[in-house]
This record gives sequence, C-alpha cells and structure tokens, in this order.
Amino acid sequence: MVDNINSEVKSILFLSPQLPYPPISGGVIKSWRLVEYLSQKYKLSVATFLKNEDEKEVDTFLSKVQLKSYYFEYIDIQRTALNLIKSNLLLQPLNLYRNRSKKFKKRIEELARNVDAIFVDHYEVFQYVPKSFKGKIVLHQHNCEYLIWERYAQIESSYLKQLALKNQSFWIKRYERNICKKSHSILAAPNDIDELVKIGADKKKFYETYHLGEEDLLYRDSLKWEEAENAIVFVGTLTWEANVDAVVYFLDEIWPFLYSQRDDIKFYIVGKNPDDRIVRRVNKLEGVVLTGFVSDLDDYYKKAKVFISPLRFGSGIKVKVMNALYRGIPTVSTTIGAEGLAVVNNENMLLTDNPIEFAEAVMQLIDDKNLWQEISKNSRMLANELYTWSAVFKKVEQSIQE
Repeated sequence: MVDNINSEVKSILFLSPQLPYPPISGGVIKSWRLVEYLSQKYKLSVATFLKNEDEKEVDTFLSKVQLKSYYFEYIDIQRTALNLIKSNLLLQPLNLYRNRSKKFKKRIEELARNVDAIFVDHYEVFQYVPKSFKGKIVLHQHNCEYLIWERYAQIESSYLKQLALKNQSFWIKRYERNICKKSHSILAAPNDIDELVKIGADKKKFYETYHLGEEDLLYRDSLKWEEAENAIVFVGTLTWEANVDAVVYFLDEIWPFLYSQRDDIKFYIVGKNPDDRIVRRVNKLEGVVLTGFVSDLDDYYKKAKVFISPLRFGSGIKVKVMNALYRGIPTVSTTIGAEGLAVVNNENMLLTDNPIEFAEAVMQLIDDKNLWQEISKNSRMLANELYTWSAVFKKVEQSIQE
C-alpha cells in the first residue's frame, strides 16, 4: 500500500529511459511536452539515460527548458539472446535489464532527497524510485506494456519466439501490477486503464491521458481531394517492431490486391532506417516508395489521399493516427491501430481487420470525393473536441496535486 500524500507538490524529479528530445516520434513527443509543461510549473529535475545519438541533442534540450538540476548517463545494453537469458535469471523483463545501472540508481537516490514528487515516465525506470522515498509517485504508463508482448505472441508463427514473447509478457504483467500498487497516481490511455485494472491495478488511481501529436495541424488549411495523388501514406518509426509488422503485413496481404485493382496507385512509406524486411519487399514491388526521413510531413499529407494504420499489435494511443486526425487526411485503420480513440467507423475513419476490406476501403476513399470530404471534416472535428494538449495537461496537474 502507498502512503497518503497531502502536501502540495512544488518540486519534481522526472525519470525517463531516454532523452525526451527531439520530439520526432510518439513517445518522445509526449515526454518532451510533459517536460516542457512541468518545467514551467515546478522546480524540475530531469534524470535520463542517453541512447544511440541522444548525446548530440543534450545541449539543445538544456537550452529549451529551465531545470533545477539534471543527470544524464549513457547506456547501451542491446536486445540480444544473451541479455534475454540474463534478464530471465534475474526474474525481470528484458527492458528492465536493458535499463539497469548501479551508478544511475545511486544518483537518483541523491536527487530524490530534494524533491516532493517523482514522475516516472515509462515503466522501465520505476526500478529507480528509492524504497525510502516519502513523496508522491506519479507513474506515466505510455502503454499497457505486457499487452503489446501478449498480442505480438499471438501473431508470431515461430513456436520458440512465441514462447519467448509470452514469457516477457508474463514478467512485464507481474511488474506492471506491482508498480501500479506502489504509485499514488497513474496516467494512462483509456484502453490501457481497462487492461491494467484487469490485472489488479486500482482504478481510482488513474487519470486519463493521450499521446497527442502536432496540434497545430488542426489550424492549417483543409486538404483538397482533387489536389492529391491517387496515393496512400504510412508514417512511423520503421525499426519499431509493431510498425515493421504493420508495413510487412500491408505489403504481403493488402497491397497485392489493391495494386491489382488500381495500378495507378502509389504507396509512400515515411520513416528513417527502415528494417531490412521492409526494404527487401519494397525492392520487388511496383508503386511503393521508401522516402526516408521527412522533416515536414505536410508534403505527404497533401500528396496522399489516404493515411493507413494497419497495426496488428501494440497498445495505447498512436500519435501517427492522432496527427492524421488533426490534419484531416482520411484514414483506414485496423481496430488496434485506432484503439483508445473515440472514432466511429465510416464517420471519422474507416476501420477493418480484414485485408480485402482494408484494400476496398482505401479504394473507396480514393474514388469517392464526397465520402473523402466527410471523413476529413469529421476527423478534425473529433480531434478538436477531445484531443488537445490543454486537456492532457489538466489531467497531469490533477495527477500531481490531488
């Protein structure tokens, strides 16, 4: 059980497994906006690991926020079979092991002595909340993590890999249940709240939050059907397994039927460092273009008539789908790709888990100008009504102070 916390929070330690900058992908966008907001309201300290090319962004990050203190530590523990075995021996999820550091733990114990609250951004860093900490603990669940691995196992064809995925789901579920009990308040998307409550989390601790995107897209001029190509677009981090699977699934199961019906159609896949499984397929297909990194996505929102989200596993709110709603580019999605959003099929977007129906929905939007315009208008209305950053920050404030 957690202690009752009644005093007003004035200082916060923000823990994250990676530098929350630059805001170019869903989770980082959310983390960056939280740091930006919290630094304006509280005496904020930030402690994060640095991964990949994060070190290059540290100076820019520090120039954009005013912090009480900060601590950064580089870490590089890869997702390998050996590390998976080591994490299993420690009876913990692989991602916890990959974010494990005695030096980081010692530094957090020092920083935690001088704050009223710890804001845990991602479940991997909850392991650094000191057992002796007497302040408030706010947990930000970016996703219901165990559910991602559970769903991934369900579509995996390799028996050995399926076993490994189920094993990870088991350890993560146990860990998420435990940290939800230790937290005073928890921020999560509505669909993730439901799943976490199912495994034993206290629903009274939860505050609804959303992974939003570029809200300013709402205020740009409306897109025009007649100015777009007969094209579809996917945007995402092309090394993240859920996105890789989505693109591979689309190219294998949906694109062949779609292209056989409409050989004038193009498919733009936007994102840097695409996985080899994607590259190999694109090299054999007509009409498919890998764009690489794109600094201004609006070029492709204007160029394509349809945005697609063919995700088969994952959890939480998908920022790429949120941005499509903001911009008003009609979207065809699987139910998992749109979960957590109050969208209605054939009103705000087209939803289907059937590959042939998915292709037909894409063709319908390309050919039917009236339907395209209706979906475009309704998607922006919904986003404007329910999904703004001001609403998110209000819930964040409540989770900290109530």
